[in-house]
Amino acid sequence: MATWQPSPGETLLARTPGCFATGTATAVAGMRWFRDTERNDIQHDLVGWPEGPVFTIRSKAERRTRAAGGFAGRALGLVVMGAVEALAAAGSVGSSPRGAGRAQNHANEVDDFPVMWADPGTLARTLPWQLDPGRCPEHYRTHVVVTDRRVLVLGFPDDDTTQDEVLWETDRDTVADVQRLTFSKVGVEAKITFVDGSWCRLAPPEANDHWEVVRHLAYPSKLIAPEALTPGQRETVTAFQAERAAFDTVVTRRPSGNFTIEVTSGLVPDPRVGTDPRLKLMGPNGEHVNFKPGDL
Repeated sequence: MATWQPSPGETLLARTPGCFATGTATAVAGMRWFRDTERNDIQHDLVGWPEGPVFTIRSKAERRTRAAGGFAGRALGLVVMGAVEALAAAGSVGSSPRGAGRAQNHANEVDDFPVMWADPGTLARTLPWQLDPGRCPEHYRTHVVVTDRRVLVLGFPDDDTTQDEVLWETDRDTVADVQRLTFSKVGVEAKITFVDGSWCRLAPPEANDHWEVVRHLAYPSKLIAPEALTPGQRETVTAFQAERAAFDTVVTRRPSGNFTIEVTSGLVPDPRVGTDPRLKLMGPNGEHVNFKPGDL
């Protein structure tokens, strides 16, 4: 086995950690379900899947108890910090953690939390069980890969990508739509809808507001060949590569009209810093430009 590489003529756009998402709202916090379009639980019908945790949506009484208990714990600590902070904390009790966006689909984010929505014979049902944090073996990792041709899920043990295994793949054109979802503990998740109407909800395992999967699937990434770059852009790309000791880079034109230079392997962003060293935005002459809608 070896580190996965794209086929000849295929361009790697992103390789990033990914898994099924986890509920955020009080009723579904820490949970996830696998549903058909009648909202039946289908996890026991998924071919080859091992047994995993079984969740039950919390009742209204359980939600009130959970909220009250969480508030009591916070209030106890805040007494020491002062009455002003205690009052502020009292106003913050809600259905989502600090920093989460607003629910965009109440039925599927607050009342229920499906991460797979798939009738028999649909593509989402073929996704690998290793994407499920409740089933994935300890010390095993899953990455989502996007190329200009395909979407893949790779698995490997002990952070050793030289043991990559292709767990699943599909042609890029089987993806009909990708929606950025912000009601999440990690800043962003992705609802990936396939052409047959089935969908899944994926997330990075750690905080990442600019998850590459969303960027490259939600908007078409028009690849720019090196010879098509302007002199100023070539200079910016060369400097970008030199600063990062990176040569596996790709330049794409974004829907906004800006260009991105992106490292496709080797560097990992630090969520504590809030910046991504793999990505740089530039204008038509290689100049610095500000982010616009459609860049991320």
